Amino acid sequence: MTARSPLPAPARVAARVPEDTRVYAIGDIHGRADLLADLLEMIRADAARAPEGRQVLVTLGDHVDRGDWTRHVVDMLLEDPLPGAELVTLKGNHEELLLRFLEEPEAVARLWLGNGGDATLRSYGIEPSRYLGLADGWQRMSRLFAEALPAAHRRFYENLRLHHREGGYLFVHAGIRPGVPLVEQTSETLLWVRDLFLSSEADHGAVVVHGHTVAWAPEERPNRIGIDTGAFMTGRLTCLVLAGEERRFLST
Repeated sequence: MTARSPLPAPARVAARVPEDTRVYAIGDIHGRADLLADLLEMIRADAARAPEGRQVLVTLGDHVDRGDWTRHVVDMLLEDPLPGAELVTLKGNHEELLLRFLEEPEAVARLWLGNGGDATLRSYGIEPSRYLGLADGWQRMSRLFAEALPAAHRRFYENLRLHHREGGYLFVHAGIRPGVPLVEQTSETLLWVRDLFLSSEADHGAVVVHGHTVAWAPEERPNRIGIDTGAFMTGRLTCLVLAGEERRFLST
C-alpha cells in the first residue's frame, strides 16, 4: 500500500467534545495486537492522570487482516481495555469483507485474502494454502472459519457500528460523501470512500475523524483528522485524544 505524505495543517476548526468527556480514538489496528497492547498502556496512563469524567474509547475499524494477531486484537477489545470507559467499535471495509467471506466466500475470497485476510485466517488456526486450488477451497475455508470463530468474536464483528458522534466530531472508518446528510450516507461510502472525501474542503457539520487511508503522520485538515498511520507496516499505531477543544496524539 502506498502511504500518503502528510500535508501542512491549516488553522483548526474549534470543534469540541461534550463537557467532562475525554475521547480516545484509535486508528486502523490491522492485527497488530502488540502495538495495541503498547498503545492501550499509554491510554490507561493518560486516563489515570485526567480529571474525573466520562471517558470514551473509539476504534475506527480495520481491526483485522495484514498483521498476525487479529484474534488477539479482538480478545483484547473484549476484555475491558480501558476500565470504566465506554467502548465504541466501528466497522471497517476489512470487517465487511470478513463477514461477506462467511456468507458468500466465492464473491470476495480473492479480494479479502489478497488484502491480508490470509493472516486473519491463520490467526484462527486455518492455513489458506492447504485449500488453494481445490474446487471447493473457498467454501471449505469459509466453513472452517465459521467453526473456529468464538461466539463472542462473531458477535463482535456483526455488532460493529458504522459511525459515532461526540459533540463536534464524527467518527467513521473511511469518510463521508460531502454534502450528503449522515442519515443518507451509504455503508459503502462510510467504509470505502477515499478521494471524494479526502479532497473535499466542505464543512461537513462536524470534524470527521477517520482511518482507512494511510499517512505517515496524523493528518489534520479543517474538516477532518486522519489517524491511520499504517500500523501493520510502520509500527506506528495512533490515538487521537480529545477533551474540550484540546486535540493531541499518542503513538507507538
